[in-house]
Order: sequence, then C-alpha cells, then structure tokens
Amino acid sequence: MSEQQLPVWADPSVSPADLDAQGVSRRGLLRRAGLFGAAFALGSAAVPAAAAGRRLGGDDPRLAYLVGDHHIHTVYSHDAKYTFSQLAAAGAKYGLDWMVFTEHSNVGHAQYGASLEHQEILRARAENPRQLIFQGLEWYIPAAEHCTVFSSPGPHEVDLLTRFEREYDGKLLAYDKGGPADADTARNEAHAVKAIQWLAEQRRTGYVDDVLVLANHPLRLGIDSPHEMRNWRDAGWGGGKNEAPEIMIGMEGAPGAQGAALPGRGPTSIRGEYENKPSAQSWPGYPAGAYLTYGGFDWATSTVGGLWDSLLAEGRLFSITTNSDAHRVVFDTWKNGDWLPGQNFDNTGRLPDPVNTDSPQPGSDFWPGQFSRTHVGVTRYGYRAVMAGLRAGRVWLDHGHLLDGLDVRLKRDRDAGRGVTLGGRLRVRKGERITLNVTVTTASRPNSQGILPELAHVDVIRGAVRGPVTDRDTWKAPDTKVVRTEDVSGRQGTYTLRIPLTAGDESFYVRLRGSDGNRNGAGYLGATIDPHGPIPHEPGNGDPWADTWFYSNPVFVDVVGA
Repeated sequence: MSEQQLPVWADPSVSPADLDAQGVSRRGLLRRAGLFGAAFALGSAAVPAAAAGRRLGGDDPRLAYLVGDHHIHTVYSHDAKYTFSQLAAAGAKYGLDWMVFTEHSNVGHAQYGASLEHQEILRARAENPRQLIFQGLEWYIPAAEHCTVFSSPGPHEVDLLTRFEREYDGKLLAYDKGGPADADTARNEAHAVKAIQWLAEQRRTGYVDDVLVLANHPLRLGIDSPHEMRNWRDAGWGGGKNEAPEIMIGMEGAPGAQGAALPGRGPTSIRGEYENKPSAQSWPGYPAGAYLTYGGFDWATSTVGGLWDSLLAEGRLFSITTNSDAHRVVFDTWKNGDWLPGQNFDNTGRLPDPVNTDSPQPGSDFWPGQFSRTHVGVTRYGYRAVMAGLRAGRVWLDHGHLLDGLDVRLKRDRDAGRGVTLGGRLRVRKGERITLNVTVTTASRPNSQGILPELAHVDVIRGAVRGPVTDRDTWKAPDTKVVRTEDVSGRQGTYTLRIPLTAGDESFYVRLRGSDGNRNGAGYLGATIDPHGPIPHEPGNGDPWADTWFYSNPVFVDVVGA
C-alpha cells in the first residue's frame, strides 16, 4: 500500500446522510473531541501500511472507535466457501474498518494457500486503503482448541504465519486435543506455551512489528482449561506486575455462528454452534452449563463471577471480542464449486470458487460486521493502532448493532481531565470518591434485519482484585457481582450516565454490560450475584436479533492506602 487514505466517516466532504450508523457515531466522537475536519486531514506524505497512522489525540486519549472482525474464513480454508473479495466487500458494506482473515491450518494452506491469499490481500490493501486488512491464521492449539494469530503488515507477515503453522500447529504435528488422562497432554500443553513464546521473540527482535493471539470459542468443547488459558496469557510476557499480556491478549467473549439457532435451522441448534457435551478431552471441572451460550455469549464471559472474572480478579487485563467466524452465511444461496480433475485442497490450498444456486444452503454465520462487532479505541488510524488498541484493552462489543457508540471514563472526583478508559488503570487512595462516566450513543438506524435496536439497561459489574491465584484452574471470582443497574429504556441520542463509586480497602475493577431487555433472568451463579443476566434459549429457537447485548472491557482501580 502506498498511501493511507482518509476513512469516509472522518472526511468532511462526506454528508452524514451518506454514513452508516457506526460512521455517524465515530464522527460524533471526533467532533466532540475537537478533532474533526482539518485536525484529522491527511498529510501529503505517504503512510506505509504498517505505520501507526495519523494521530487523533494527545496523552489524555480522545478516542475514535474502529469496528472490526478478527475471525473470518474464505476459500483458503478447507471448510468455508466464499472468496476473499466477497467477504471483504461484505465487511465494507456492514461498516467494518478492519478485518482479519484467519484460515484453518493444514498442509494445503501451509504449502500454497497462505501465499496465494497474501497476494489477494496486497491487492486489496492497494485498491482500498481505508479498509485495514490483516492476514492471520486459525491456530489449532496443541492440547486445546483454536486461536486467532495475526501480525501487522510487513515483509515477513506471511512467512511468520507459515513458519508458525509448520512448527507449532497441533493439527499438523498431531499434537491432538488429548485429555486430562492423556499421557501426552503435558507435552502438548508445553508446546502451546513454547509457540506463544516464539511469537513474542519475533516481536522483540523486530522480525514483525507486532503480533497478537486470541482464544476462539473457548468453551465450545470445554477443552480450554483455566490453567491453559492462564499459561497462554503469561507466556512471553515480560512486563511489570500490572501490565497487559504481550501476545495472548484475550478470548472471544461471544463466538461466531450466531445464526445457528434461527427458527428453521434445526430443532437442536444452539447459538454459536455450542451443541456439544463434555467429552473425554474436556476439562472435567467445567459444569454442564458451561457448554451453552447465554444471550449468544460464551459461558466464560456471560457468567458474572465466572471464568473471565476470575482472570480479571488477578489484576491482569484479559480482553474479550466478538466476530462472525464466517464460513457459511445462514440461509444464503451459495455452495462450493466442483474440483477440476486431480485437484484437492492439499495440492491447491484453495477451494473452487462458489456458485450461486438460487436456493438456500446450510449455514450458521452472518457476514462480517452484519451482526457481531468489536469496537477498538484508537488514537491513530492504521494497522498498528488497531493492534495497540486491542492490547491496551480499549474494547467494547455489541450484537445486532445495539449501540452506535460507547465511551467510558473513570476519574477521581477531585481531578480535572477525562480520566482513564477501558483497559486502563486508575490509582486512588482508600476512601476516595470516584465517578464512572458512561456516554452512550443509541442506535440511529435500523440494522440489516430492519430493527432499530433499543438499549434497555446498563449494568455495572464490580470485582475485587486479589492478585495471582494459587489454584490456576480456578474459574470463580466470588467477590464479583452486579452492583448497579441503570434503566435507560426510551432514552435516545447521546447521553452520559454518571455513576458514583468509592474506593474501599482493596483494589478492584469495573466492567459494563447491557441489553435490549428482551430476555433476562437470574445469572448462572444466582440472582444475588446477577439478578437479570443473559439466559440460554430453547434449542432451535434462538433468534439472535431478538436478544442483543453489549459488553465492555474492564477499568482497573489500584487502591494504594489511606
């Protein structure tokens, strides 16, 4: 890519009427921060693809949120069916600023597909510089499930992926999922840690500018144990006590395949394709309810006081995301074409182009950006800026385009300025008064289902920070609960909730959640912890458009004494 162009939502020549809902929200954030127009104009110098991009704010970050999807499959995956150009066009249609193409590893991909797709990605970057397109890999983790792995653009990005795939992929190495009683489990788990450490080394030596890893659909099979997730998080990490993870930064809070349980898909279907039961490979400490989704979200995230909170309660950031996991879009009419004589995936690395049948085909997914969106706060526009925002935890996510915008700030009452935002840390003294400011921009336009989403409530979840756990298989944080619920039914436009908090004797974190209010009930660990959380749906009857939620990453509060 020779030049980084202005995104449409930041271009003053583009009318607000020509922007989608996300664009309107982003422009509003820039305007309120005094950064719209000339302050965000593109300079005359060319901007390399891997450069951080044009600065949006100062040390007190005034953020623009870029929307993306880090888990997308094309014909370069053995079990998907769309071309790269079809999916890139869909992402642009539904307002994505950044996309990560994560093909499944196998012999055909490592030998042929990764380099073939790379050529398509290079052309797409040149033709549409405002859309940030990453190349990634869906890694089969030794002894566990899957992860997204991706790096910033540069001369070694595809070489990094293919080297990693050949040396560390559990599928190619036959380092299978194993199980608690498998003699090779310890060896395989150690190889996964070694893999993440290898990625960290490539970043430290400058072989690539940046590389990130996120666990995909962590509880779909129940084979990502708590201790493995902690080991991945800690692998390659060389920072101080309270710094964010270096390489393995988090997990999918909500999986793709959100259309799996639309009526008409099948009587046993579950949102996210979470239709599995514990197997011999599953970690035995997970309860039966862990294998379901709740409001479309993974049990690890949706359970207040559950696995995600147990990780946050250690005082370390661990982010959540959502995405399409696009393989086969629900009720669409495309199918894979036929192989030419003598061809197969192992000797081509690519499926035949799809053909349109004009009749519905099996599928569970939505197009990238159509339903699931990950919003990343940036202070610059560019590839490394998105990765920096993800690593810093400036992340919130929504389903069904529930919100146009969310800005979260936590500050001491006696301080001036804007305070810290998602993923950040606020240092306070015991007993100090602090205020959580939550600025919501409600949905301004109908989503692709023709629904204008309406936010019904915002929940504030607070948890104590107790430091590293002794038992690394702990999945509960008993001191985390919903501490406040704001009823926002009927409120429209942009408004700010000001929520007072007081620092107690110990450090803590706060995170946010909210929904359209259509389906609520007692949370998994009980109503005293979560009185109106997400609940599972009946198999085969899980319309995702009628049960939409947003979640945010935490803000940490470090209490330093009297």
